[in-house]
Amino acid sequence: MLNGLSRRCLCTIAPRPWLFVGLGNPGDKYKGTRHNVGFEMIDAFAESQGIPMNTGHSKAIFGKGFVGEVPVFLAKPQTYMNLSGESTGPLAAYYKLPLNQVLVFHDDMTLPCGVLRLYDKGGHGSHKGLRSVIYHFRGNREFPRLRIGIGSPPGQMDPKAFLLQKFNLTARQRIDEALQEGVDALKLLLSKGFTESAKRFNKEQKYKHLRVQNLPV
Repeated sequence: MLNGLSRRCLCTIAPRPWLFVGLGNPGDKYKGTRHNVGFEMIDAFAESQGIPMNTGHSKAIFGKGFVGEVPVFLAKPQTYMNLSGESTGPLAAYYKLPLNQVLVFHDDMTLPCGVLRLYDKGGHGSHKGLRSVIYHFRGNREFPRLRIGIGSPPGQMDPKAFLLQKFNLTARQRIDEALQEGVDALKLLLSKGFTESAKRFNKEQKYKHLRVQNLPV
């Protein structure tokens, strides 16, 4: 009987919730720019799962729902990129989430356009949105990230201008493809856990990286 009770208790343990945070800048002015792909990933995932993003919470546009049995919170901080932690920190605290259950989506100029990576931790790499998140996590860097490659500035172009520029047609097609790949990776993460899904996903993206790294955009 004790073994049966133990099994029954294990079966009723609820899955741990996840908080997905996409970084970007609010307003139509920034819609479709390279710096806002974190917002786009949130929108793509929310749409794929039928989760409405129609409420406000801790300075963010917010939505919540379930993917299978897993509770998921989705947020797009409206603080502007450089202050993203002012929203992300309070959200994680409000739901009493360990930081390894907070996944941040952000643009990355060190990856080719449309190439993604899942990492379980890391620094900010001079990304001001990530820097703010780390600051509001009291310096803790032990939270996972989905890095979304946007390519690097051509020639002597100012990186700030590059980040705030909209994608051209070729780059837009790559990003749209990457968003779907990201959605699939997130669904796998929620069903199989971070470690297994990241290993599988990053292997696929490594081959994509080799394939596209020298292609023009």
